[in-house]
Amino acid sequence: MLTLHNSLSRKKEVFSPITPGQVRMYVCGMTVYDYCHLGHARVLVVFDMVTRWLRASGYAVTYVRNITDIDDKIIKRAQDNGEPFTVLTDRFIAAMHEDSAALGVLPPDHEPRATEYVGNMLTMIRTLIEHGHAYAADNGDVYYSVQSFARYGQLSGKSLEDLRAGERVEVDTNKRDPMDFVLWKAAKPGEPSWPSPWGAGRPGWHIECSAMGSDLLGKHFDIHGGGQDLQFPHHENEIAQSEGAHDCKFVNYWLHNGFVRVDDEKMSKSLGNFFTIREVLSKYDAEVVRFFILRAHYRSPLNYSDQHLDDAKAALTRLYTALRGVDAPAVTLNWNDPHAARFQVAMDDDFNTPEALAVLFDLAAEANRMRTAGSEVAGPLLGQLKALAGLLGLLQRNPEQYMQSGTAGNVAAEYDAERIEGLLNERLAARKEKDFKRSDAIRNELKAAGVILEDGPQGTLWRRE
Repeated sequence: MLTLHNSLSRKKEVFSPITPGQVRMYVCGMTVYDYCHLGHARVLVVFDMVTRWLRASGYAVTYVRNITDIDDKIIKRAQDNGEPFTVLTDRFIAAMHEDSAALGVLPPDHEPRATEYVGNMLTMIRTLIEHGHAYAADNGDVYYSVQSFARYGQLSGKSLEDLRAGERVEVDTNKRDPMDFVLWKAAKPGEPSWPSPWGAGRPGWHIECSAMGSDLLGKHFDIHGGGQDLQFPHHENEIAQSEGAHDCKFVNYWLHNGFVRVDDEKMSKSLGNFFTIREVLSKYDAEVVRFFILRAHYRSPLNYSDQHLDDAKAALTRLYTALRGVDAPAVTLNWNDPHAARFQVAMDDDFNTPEALAVLFDLAAEANRMRTAGSEVAGPLLGQLKALAGLLGLLQRNPEQYMQSGTAGNVAAEYDAERIEGLLNERLAARKEKDFKRSDAIRNELKAAGVILEDGPQGTLWRRE
């Protein structure tokens, strides 16, 4: 029985989809004016994991993750670069796709861009005005009236009075209430714009997700996800817009992943502790980064440091080591098996990936014991290990491929596989001739280059540090 921690109710709830056997899920994606950072990586990996588990549980999932391809930051960056904003956004969308693919993230079913849905946003804004939830100001902007929506604050758990007291809101004489938020922005000279009943302009940020979500998933759908930083005001405003326009509940379950922290401080550009996915992948294998993200519960803070990535690498290497040198047959998972049952219980408990990963390590340890004893049970156990790990997007490479992969941060680039194999052959010849001085020299040379040799009954295996 799958339970989810619902940010709306602030407690775990048994998941019950609107349509039996089907799940409709929307996740707020990236604003594409720069390369994706580690916080984006967490959103990508977490909701990829959620989607994989829902599908493994038998649900037909429709997963939508949007792209914000028009906003103030995009316009400014394009102007600074002297290029059309579409050239900028296309470049960073391509980079985002490269980063997400490297992390083993499956593409969503739909990836709408905000600029493709301006017409839908205009229709929703008109409806909100007709329902008394929005108004056009004299400056050409259109605002949502938060006082018109009695349930405003339900996601954040705060009243309008609390929110007004806690937020630093700039004085804007065009607004009826300082907490009102913009739905349509009047065009400024030189900015991209679209025609509207209120004059040329462009949509506000919040309205895009309401318009795209309702168009692709319906007015009422199952799950809405995103980073914890979006809970207020973005998701709060989505609820107000969508329920104000459609007069029905917007979303049943709200899921929010925790912040990424660097040495126990929130990652941010202002603190200078900001890392792009590409920077991290230049030092660490992408599967190590994915494992690092899944090693923490999705709702908990994720503390980034080289030490934590090194620990994740060592842990993932232990799992691949268990698979090394043994044929792990493809197996059909039997959920009554004790290990599989534990894995399922963990994942059904609000996607408890730390406990699910603990099951994988127990399987690896048991398989290692069986292999030492010469039992043929090790193969099926390792098949189960690989099958369960695959549900998290892990352990799907050949173990040798993983062991021998390297990154610029810890492996001498000139030592490619061909050169290493050549030195191994030279070392083997030296050992046959009992030239142990040369044999040891080759081992030491490779170690200095970040290559570790492991002599065993099957010969010499090697791996990257």
